[in-house]
Amino acid sequence: MTYSPEVRERLETDAKEIIGRYPKPRSALLPLLHLVQSEDGYVSDDGQEFCAEILGLSKAEVVGVATFYTMYKRKPSGEYNVGVCINALCAVMGGDQIWSELSEHAGVGHNETTEDGKVTLERLECNAACDFAPVMMVNWEFFDNQTPESAKQLVDDLRAGKNVVPTRGPGRLCSFKDASRVLAGFPDGLAGDGPAAAGPSLEGLKLARAKGWEAPASDADTNEER
Repeated sequence: MTYSPEVRERLETDAKEIIGRYPKPRSALLPLLHLVQSEDGYVSDDGQEFCAEILGLSKAEVVGVATFYTMYKRKPSGEYNVGVCINALCAVMGGDQIWSELSEHAGVGHNETTEDGKVTLERLECNAACDFAPVMMVNWEFFDNQTPESAKQLVDDLRAGKNVVPTRGPGRLCSFKDASRVLAGFPDGLAGDGPAAAGPSLEGLKLARAKGWEAPASDADTNEER
């Protein structure tokens, strides 16, 4: 199966815009993989061939990159990619238990999708949000301070089509395909919505201001003074 002429034309238009942002075409491979994933819901064989052809690469080079990064899916993903962080702090705070109970509740394992096609579960490594552990992500939006009960309710609500709002970020969730298009470099205008930092993330800043602490001058600052 290959892309229809209409889809092919649309992908080529977007691909040329992406490629134009880089000094060398092959540098655009990562966003192009997101682009074809936004079309197919995963990096399909057709998507790999498209990337190889338009960038002048071998298919082996494209496959090598697409299979290296876990953000690129090798089979169709659900409408919502639900990731449970199981790295050190999240695991200690309950991430492993959340994963175990959620996987049993949804009836699917790592990188598997529910029968209704709504949710794909994934075991994630660190999301750089340890101050809100245990953390989950849905299409790369944060859901902080989770419990097994809240995690199961979250997945149930997603499958039921209810409005689910991330802890931080925009007030609505986009689909996995739409998230992939944003990662390809086509913003949806929601990047600035919602709080970028809150709660525990700001405690260090508050303490520093209360104590009158300042960061030491860098070499660049010292050179400027000279």
